Amino acid sequence: MNPKWHILFCDERLQGCPVVEFIAAAPPHHRVKILRFLGLLEEHGPTLPRPYADLLTEGIHELRIHLSGEQVRLLYFFCHRKFIILYHAFVKTTQRVPERFIRQVRDYRDTFLASVTPADLEEVVHAHR
Repeated sequence: MNPKWHILFCDERLQGCPVVEFIAAAPPHHRVKILRFLGLLEEHGPTLPRPYADLLTEGIHELRIHLSGEQVRLLYFFCHRKFIILYHAFVKTTQRVPERFIRQVRDYRDTFLASVTPADLEEVVHAHR
């Protein structure tokens, strides 16, 4: 099955990519679960319901994953009709997602969208097939 959406990790040429670092540091069994959730997100995009995903604010979304009793959140945004850009990941320890994380994703999104075209993203997708 071809996914409806294309998930891309943040562009490390612009700045570091916290979600890549988080996933790389996770134990293998956690990485498997994260990849399954990313597959759901890639298939359903913005229609992926709670408890799997939720809109936080201003176009910033969270993928909600429980790993060994911890609440993990991957923050992302949608762009150019068919792309999902993952930027931040963390273990949630407070009732609400900390505003500083949302602000980081929002700032990254603004920089990213100012420097990347849909054609650029298509090239990345085709290069990784």
